Amino acid sequence: MLLEIIAAVLVLANIILVAFRSLWNYLFALLAVSVYAYIFFDAKLYSDAGLQVFFFAVNLYGWWAWSRNKVESGTIIVERLTASGMAFWVLGSIIAILGWGTIMARVTDASYPYWDAAVAMLSVAAQILMTRRYIENWHWWIFVNAISIPLYLKKDLLLTAAIYALLLATAIWGLLKWRRAAQATS
Repeated sequence: MLLEIIAAVLVLANIILVAFRSLWNYLFALLAVSVYAYIFFDAKLYSDAGLQVFFFAVNLYGWWAWSRNKVESGTIIVERLTASGMAFWVLGSIIAILGWGTIMARVTDASYPYWDAAVAMLSVAAQILMTRRYIENWHWWIFVNAISIPLYLKKDLLLTAAIYALLLATAIWGLLKWRRAAQATS
């Protein structure tokens, strides 16, 4: 329970800092994913546990990439996906979920392999979109958070479910903030 509290606080700090387009979000992200890797492995949510390794690597890259994509004021520039880009990410996400879910169902004793795969693969897409500074990353995070809450409740990860409810609200807030930022720079 203590580890879950620590991870939850770190994740919440990370997402709030992302919404403000602060580079410091990456420090909190690296710490949070390290703790959550253990929590999810222990809960037999192997896709989520493996996802934390991916998050660690992509957060290191994101820290580097964001530090090189600032305007003179020091704020991070945000962009929008094209219609074809959005179609690519939606289709790619669906294919990834089905593929990874099938692997988890056949090779492991994972709990809810397709549900867990959906959380993991949509999170991968969201993280890449966030690292590339696309506003649409928030759409993915909103969906990820919405489907994560009942999964974590089923696994008795009550604090994690609660933090994902807060993350859902924070993702909606982040989407609004990034939309305003895009309008201000266009």
